Amino acid sequence: MDRNSAAALTAALNDGQIHLLLAATGSVAIVKLPSIISAFSEYRNISIRVILTQNAARFLMGQAAETPTLEALAALPNVDAVYQDEHEWAEPWQRGSSILHIELRRWADLLAIVPLDANTLAKIAGGFCDNLLTSVVRAWDVSPNNPRRPRIIVAPSMNTAMWLHPITAKQVRVLEEEWGVNGQNPDQGWFEVLRPQSKLLACGDLGDGAMREWQEIVAIIKDRLSLDDQAGKV
Repeated sequence: MDRNSAAALTAALNDGQIHLLLAATGSVAIVKLPSIISAFSEYRNISIRVILTQNAARFLMGQAAETPTLEALAALPNVDAVYQDEHEWAEPWQRGSSILHIELRRWADLLAIVPLDANTLAKIAGGFCDNLLTSVVRAWDVSPNNPRRPRIIVAPSMNTAMWLHPITAKQVRVLEEEWGVNGQNPDQGWFEVLRPQSKLLACGDLGDGAMREWQEIVAIIKDRLSLDDQAGKV
């Protein structure tokens, strides 16, 4: 069975592992993704599945020493699958077949989008679902009657002018104030935004917009999954 198939994912829904769904979008900060994944290598009870947008994959062609390949990413410890848009329609769909973006939502104990680019932020805030990642986010079960509401953590990464643009502020307010765990209704929220930091960006600009330090992102994910409270280390 193809490990990237929806059927393989369905078979893993109740495997007893902690399920971390990582996603990356079109930002140069994706070069930190291997470090983030490798930070979980000490845990034997975690399964990691990765979603890459089409633009994210453009950064993973081994074009420089700091940019990994898709093959290298898939070979990292605890990575059980790497998905791209084409895996949603890898075979003709038939009634009764598993649907990948729905199964990914059911599988995940937490979704972390690291990095989150400006384009995907806009799509999420506007409810668009034109690729695998945004379909997973749009299908997230946020019903107040759902006793299990996994969190979505996002770490924005973009040029300073893009981060400071007023439309970005509106979109972030949707995630933080309307849907956020620290918003007006924290008991009903499901989004956690890790705001970017100020530094010299890859484009040469100096200012806000750089993704949060990857070590801090890892620490937050571990805390939200209570990894260090469980006997899961190698």
